[in-house]
Amino acid sequence: MKRPESPVPAPQTQRIGFLLLPDFPQICLSAAIEPLFIANWLSGGPLYRWETLSLDGLPVRASNGTSVAVDGAVSEDVRFDALFLLASFDVKRQTGDRRLRAWLRRVARHGAAMGAIETAAELLAAAGLLEDQPAAIHWDNLQGFQESHGRARAVQQLYTMAPGRLTCAGGSAVFDMMLAWIATQHGEALAAEIAGHLLLDRIRPPEEPQPVPGAGRRPVADPILRRAITLMEQTVEEPLSCPVVAERVGLSMRQLQRLFERELGSSPARHYMRIRLAKAHALLQQTDLGVTEIAMSAGFGSLEHFSRAYRARFGIAPSHDRRQIVSAPTMRREG
Repeated sequence: MKRPESPVPAPQTQRIGFLLLPDFPQICLSAAIEPLFIANWLSGGPLYRWETLSLDGLPVRASNGTSVAVDGAVSEDVRFDALFLLASFDVKRQTGDRRLRAWLRRVARHGAAMGAIETAAELLAAAGLLEDQPAAIHWDNLQGFQESHGRARAVQQLYTMAPGRLTCAGGSAVFDMMLAWIATQHGEALAAEIAGHLLLDRIRPPEEPQPVPGAGRRPVADPILRRAITLMEQTVEEPLSCPVVAERVGLSMRQLQRLFERELGSSPARHYMRIRLAKAHALLQQTDLGVTEIAMSAGFGSLEHFSRAYRARFGIAPSHDRRQIVSAPTMRREG
């Protein structure tokens, strides 16, 4: 007599936490939860159970101004299968919170996979949970993260998936990370089916580079111009004179001037200054470095010259632009 087949045990429901930090990106929360919901719906069972948390259990204001209610507060409860942190603006208010860092370490010690979306990687790094780990950092925060968290390996790609650690640069890449993560647990077929319901034609791999404004949309075709710009980017701390830049790429100063005007609508000196101020802007808002140190790292030998150039570009003194908040000046990217 044929033995009856043993029933396949139902997958154990995983408990997922989402910690929302003030000014978090609301679109990323939806992009993280929706694939989990569709996974439950398609499988006909609760593969995932999720809950949202805030530091105090009160609603959290998202970066777009929406107030989002949560299910609970950070507490002594540390038993999650995975915990995802979501942050965008002004995350440094939390990186100095010792109790929060200790709680994150306890959650990790209890075996939870730790995930960070957008600037929340700063908090995982501050808690010592990204040491010698790759971390996908949004291109707009890459310089600041590298300066502040040298023990993590910042990468300019969409997301990373290491054992027990996931990081995501944010935006649409959250879909890719969550789908890839679901695939590791319940198979690529389910992940692909979820992607189809989300009208995604593919799940992008983690190592795919981020699309950066001004890089992918408006590529610099002229090889000499590319060499000149690269030279400027490599000499920010000790800027070269524009005639020296011209000489090193094999042009006269007049030829270099015409090349920049024709291709970029800018003079070489203006473009060089833009590169230097972009670095200073990132370091001011994203690190705790002193204004004088930042001025020197951007190639300004005089603090007065730096302050004058910065105020002319951003309408504010460097010393008053130390927080990456919604109302702070922005550095627009050409493209």
